[in-house]
Amino acid sequence: MCCEVVSGTMTSYPMTAGAIRANEIDFAFLEAGTGPLALCLHGFPDTAWGWRFLLPALADAGYRAVAPFMRGYAPTSLAEDGHYQLGALAADAVALHDVLGGDGDAVIIGHDWGAMATYGAAALAPDRWRRVVTAAVPPLASMASAMVTYSQLRRSWYMFFFQNVLAEFAVGLNDLDFVTQLWKDWSPGHDESEDMNHVKDALGQHENLMAALGYYRAMFQPELQVPELQTEQDACNAPTPQPTLYLHGRNDGCVGIEVVEGALDYLPNPDSRIEIIENAGHFIQVEQPDIVNRLILDHIAR
Repeated sequence: MCCEVVSGTMTSYPMTAGAIRANEIDFAFLEAGTGPLALCLHGFPDTAWGWRFLLPALADAGYRAVAPFMRGYAPTSLAEDGHYQLGALAADAVALHDVLGGDGDAVIIGHDWGAMATYGAAALAPDRWRRVVTAAVPPLASMASAMVTYSQLRRSWYMFFFQNVLAEFAVGLNDLDFVTQLWKDWSPGHDESEDMNHVKDALGQHENLMAALGYYRAMFQPELQVPELQTEQDACNAPTPQPTLYLHGRNDGCVGIEVVEGALDYLPNPDSRIEIIENAGHFIQVEQPDIVNRLILDHIAR
């Protein structure tokens, strides 16, 4: 039987690479296992490799675990229409569910931007997802008041910098050193080198880096949001109806722990809950994989 060792953990399900077209995007992905779909969506600045610990664990639990590289992140294609707004990401998730053969037993898991896309996909097509897991970014509506506090504005300065044309030059300098420093700030004490190697592969080309910045620009510049995606965009701010597990690192340097307060108001299912991961920052799935995997597997097995 073919086996793969992932940081000391033996699994009978090696990760393999694949590609598929969905929603006019050519998606590259990593996958492991067979069974109901478990779609895992990464955020910024990250890649599908951020799920390298979770995918085999999901496979062992009887799922076909698939982690796409999000639109604009190589080797996934750029968006031909130039749309990087959140509604497009939610539509991507629903389209991936369909082309990957998902059904009502599918689960969806998202971190950071992937979490925001997950909220949208869960509300947009609730019949497609049995359970939901999100991490590092609580429901957008719950963040509204926190985003105007000094403490969170200080953490979120980079989002406003990304609106500046200077970002197109500065972020890519010195082999994406700017992005490396974000990892260091957001997950203090974590060795980011392995993940940054994957990020450099995904965002090393100027057009891919501009796509990643495009996510942030579409968030703050309404003129970059198109009317034909209004339904999908609205879904991203809607309550999540499925049982949802929300995970947040105690030491997250990107989204403060205080922002989590009130998140359950927008996760109305009685089986929804919040778990705080100790000794972890923003990238909890690679900082504390054993704990995160256990919590996720327990939630989706209920």
